[in-house]
Amino acid sequence: MKHFIYADNAATTKLDKDAFNAMLPWLQEEYGNASQPYSFARKPKKALIEARTLIAECIGAQPDEIYFTSGGTESDNWAIKGIAEKGKKHHTIATQIEHHAILNACRRLEHFGFQVDYLPVDKQGVVSCEDLVKFIKGNTELISVMMVNNEIGTIEPIKELATIAHDNGILFHTDAVQAVGHIPIDVSDLCVDMLSASAHKFNGPKGIGFLYVKRGTKISSFVDGGAQEFHKRAGTENIASIVGMSIALKKSCDEMEKVNEKLLALDEAFNNVLLKSKIDFIRNGSNNHVPGNINLSICRTSGEMLLHRLDLMGICISTGSACDSVNTEVSHVIKAIGVPSEYSEGTIRISFGRDNTEEDAIMIAKALVKVIKG
Repeated sequence: MKHFIYADNAATTKLDKDAFNAMLPWLQEEYGNASQPYSFARKPKKALIEARTLIAECIGAQPDEIYFTSGGTESDNWAIKGIAEKGKKHHTIATQIEHHAILNACRRLEHFGFQVDYLPVDKQGVVSCEDLVKFIKGNTELISVMMVNNEIGTIEPIKELATIAHDNGILFHTDAVQAVGHIPIDVSDLCVDMLSASAHKFNGPKGIGFLYVKRGTKISSFVDGGAQEFHKRAGTENIASIVGMSIALKKSCDEMEKVNEKLLALDEAFNNVLLKSKIDFIRNGSNNHVPGNINLSICRTSGEMLLHRLDLMGICISTGSACDSVNTEVSHVIKAIGVPSEYSEGTIRISFGRDNTEEDAIMIAKALVKVIKG
């Protein structure tokens, strides 16, 4: 079998074995519907409560503030549209570098006559508190700023931005899909009203996530039907995936410091090889970035070509967001941070995970240099 290196962990991560094993009973023996009143539903119902409590503890929330969804995209859509659906045509603020789940949800609002403004960012992808203040209007009701950018890894000053929002009586949401399980999060300290997360970004199963909604936040129901998720998101609960997500998140939080130390070492090993090669490139993003995310714009080359050439060598990287992989144009994030045209088309993203090794990092760097130098 050809040697294989997976380095696109920002797109998805490998399902944790402990999470997988925790899921099995709820797929086989204990398959009851947690919404039913009979005894066979008691264990699934108890598992649902315990998973909700564990997830809440991991982010400093209360259990009744955790709403299970199908993933980050649904959570983002619910946050944006759930506030808008209260009726008044208010003003929403997002940023130019949000994930398409936020951007396209905002465009949907615009289609129905809502006002939306998009905050610019600096060359490191950081949102300015001063710019946010300038964008606020009398009818601004929601501000949404991602915690960690999925392409360049920049960590935004969420607490400061949320404080500005609250000082002006405005709700604040953060897309934390790339942050949960990777950097410490306490929703109370951050002062956010809503936060989105997706399990498959922290070694949980695909197709499950959650939306944190602070107590007292008025948000419309996302799916009408039964009484699940406190009457806000109808549909039979996916107990197996919910349990798997809770185990994966707890493990990610417990091992976060150790894993992040390892990821920083992999970053250094990769970077050392690249610097010695004298390749002409720009490292995108802020120094304050999530460990493991490396976004490079390489002069006068094609990111798509690099992706395919490395793929033939058994190495998986990406050119940006997995949700926009069919689009070979320069991404909106790279445009927003002003990467020069001679570099922007040569943008790639390498995102290491806990299963990667220093050997992987060095091999990827050497393979990249080999392809670029021909």
